[in-house]
Amino acid sequence: MIIRILKKLHACWYILTVVFSFLLFFPFFYYYSRKPERFPTLNKYRKGFGFLSSALAGFFYRYRVQQPIVWDRPYIVCANHTSNLDISAITLLMQGNFAFLGKEELVRNPVLGIFFKTIDIPVNRESKIASFRAFKKADEYLQAGMSLVIFPEGKIGNEYPPILHEFKNGPFRLAIERQIPIIPVSIDHLWKLMWDDGFKYGSRPGIGQLWVHEPIETTGMTIDDADLLKDQVYQKLQQQSFSK
Repeated sequence: MIIRILKKLHACWYILTVVFSFLLFFPFFYYYSRKPERFPTLNKYRKGFGFLSSALAGFFYRYRVQQPIVWDRPYIVCANHTSNLDISAITLLMQGNFAFLGKEELVRNPVLGIFFKTIDIPVNRESKIASFRAFKKADEYLQAGMSLVIFPEGKIGNEYPPILHEFKNGPFRLAIERQIPIIPVSIDHLWKLMWDDGFKYGSRPGIGQLWVHEPIETTGMTIDDADLLKDQVYQKLQQQSFSK
């Protein structure tokens, strides 16, 4: 009972660190989110926000990189999704200019909303037209040299312990159409520190581990290979993140 109370209190403390850090960085977020040419600097401040809000609550991230990533080209980063901490963890991994592609509800999030109204791309998967527009913008970003971060499950599931859900097809078709390499990232048991938003089970400080796999090149692939590519990424994440 005492441990449960402490974990609940820690989750509340994390929320306070997010609010404090967001207010600290907000003037920079507002200014650098106004124009697309400022987005690279916006991402630098976003990384600072992700580090500070996590560190103040005792969350840290260790990256196991299978092969050094040369960030002089755009990538599509695909990671499993079990915790709100995943966003900070991936943000700190990224280099260069990048954007997240996520569910439309994030536009109304009091913290993430400023990004999903500007640099990031909200997706309404219930609408084919809205989804088309979102992936058209994603395509424009890739052509402009920006990397994309996508959680291909499209959600955090209700299962605890979490399982890896079926992937959406969009990221893999997009990668093949633009011949963009995919970087699979296995977020290893970060959910044990904080599952979902932390409201149900609380949270605790610790070190989350991310396995950054070797980029999968899509050069020469066709749309017919999309399912094969999706399965390849799925297996990498399944084996590394859910095998223990």
